[in-house]
Amino acid sequence: MAASATVGTVPATPAATDHMDPRKLIAFFAMVLGMFMSILDIQIVSASLAEIQAGLSAGSDEIGWVQTSYLIAEVIMIPLSGTLARIVSTRYLFAASAAGFTMASALCATATNIDQMIVYRAIQGFIGGGMIPSVFAAAFTIFPPSKRSIVSPIIGLIATLAPTIGPTVGGYLSHAFSWHWLFLVNIVPGIIVTIVTWNFIDFDKPEFSLIKKFDWWGLLSMGVFLGALEYVLEEGNSNDWFNDSHIFMGAIASAIAAVVFFYRAFSVEFPVVDLRAFTNRNFAFGSVFSFVMGIGLYGLTYIYPVYLGRIRGYDSLMIGETMFVSGLAMFFTAPIAGKLSAKIDLRLMMVIGFASFAAGTYIMTHLTKDWDFYELFIPQIFRGFGLMMCMVPINNIALGTMPPARMRGASGLFNLTRNLGGAVGLAIINTVLTTRQDVHYERLRENIDWGRPAAIDQMNNMAANFNTYGMDGAVVAIKQMVGLVTKQAVVLAFGDVFLMLTLLFLAMILGVAMLDKPAPQGGGGGGGGH
Repeated sequence: MAASATVGTVPATPAATDHMDPRKLIAFFAMVLGMFMSILDIQIVSASLAEIQAGLSAGSDEIGWVQTSYLIAEVIMIPLSGTLARIVSTRYLFAASAAGFTMASALCATATNIDQMIVYRAIQGFIGGGMIPSVFAAAFTIFPPSKRSIVSPIIGLIATLAPTIGPTVGGYLSHAFSWHWLFLVNIVPGIIVTIVTWNFIDFDKPEFSLIKKFDWWGLLSMGVFLGALEYVLEEGNSNDWFNDSHIFMGAIASAIAAVVFFYRAFSVEFPVVDLRAFTNRNFAFGSVFSFVMGIGLYGLTYIYPVYLGRIRGYDSLMIGETMFVSGLAMFFTAPIAGKLSAKIDLRLMMVIGFASFAAGTYIMTHLTKDWDFYELFIPQIFRGFGLMMCMVPINNIALGTMPPARMRGASGLFNLTRNLGGAVGLAIINTVLTTRQDVHYERLRENIDWGRPAAIDQMNNMAANFNTYGMDGAVVAIKQMVGLVTKQAVVLAFGDVFLMLTLLFLAMILGVAMLDKPAPQGGGGGGGGH
């Protein structure tokens, strides 16, 4: 690993402790903008899938692949990026990723049918995925540990703020202009990021000799393992899991490819992903916390809009405006989290963060069909505050003690755990929503029978009301009653999901106790020099 030593020279120099090179700062902020675009692009599109579906005349079973193809491609690239950065250098990888992402965004805007869009989105996701881990690796290698309390909240804020404000931005763009602007908005920033990163990144040198050792079988097995896993998690609930032949085959393919991938990872000289990073105890625990935080980040970013859309009938712009509260809470919490990370035990910060998460989801267990912006206000503040209080210490604990030579590979794995946490979380949330909705529907239906005077009175009143409008009152009243029961069953299922998340976040507070006390961030400890 000596060939990567150039990355480690910066944190080792005492003179760099309090001086931040302007060129490196410019390069870093350009990289942060690139990462922001890449992460934002997942959620910016999710809020406006209906508009894209109408624009491309796509079927309801096809439109989901606009998201799924992006996520599958991205989840393969994220762990691969560390190896690619070693071979071609961060400069070449990031500039090429930014340029490719920009071109793929332009292609998405020109798509005329759903098949073109799915292919272009896969290209966009794969190339864009190379930008995300590079930023985390750069933050922990080019800046001295004394500056970590400034740098870590920046990447933490961007990595969490992008998915949170995505629905707001997407809803606004598709309302004010057209769905094409969801992709066109990337072009100008993409060109700027490409030019700046090409000219200013000089953190490391390429090692082209490693191409000869590249593990192509490892890459293929990793692609099938992660790609099929993401497909199973994304599509499983809507296709009745293993009762569907495609889901079943996907799961088998993922399991076989996983065996091949792990065998190659531990047996070849230059594996496609360096899994030895998990031998660092703090990194291993940090990755577990990152996985759970992925559930909190992507799961809650998903479930709030589903409630607002299905129960409250909000459109994408109204959902975005309601969700913006979390983004504001994160924005104002980021500098506080940065200052605290240099002054208090990082484990205490994580306890505060997970407790805040749990408080927000516990309030949501009392959800009713009438909850609106004001009822969701406090839970969303708890969520935004909790995210930032968790993200900063988790980043520092996981990557702060990683040797510089392993930083790029470790960063890819760390980001992968957050994305996989989101994928697993969404699969579980959707499954619980479906199964608990059926359970609650059956229970409610038992209480609305002809033996209950309240139910009979309600039905008669509704039927009489519809009769006055010249309708078949009895039939319409039964349909209305079924609709009311179904809606109430869905709301109760949402409450169950929030209770499950509350228990998960409380369990994480206990998990924090298993961590060793990290070195303080402000005094040069916890750096990447091991």
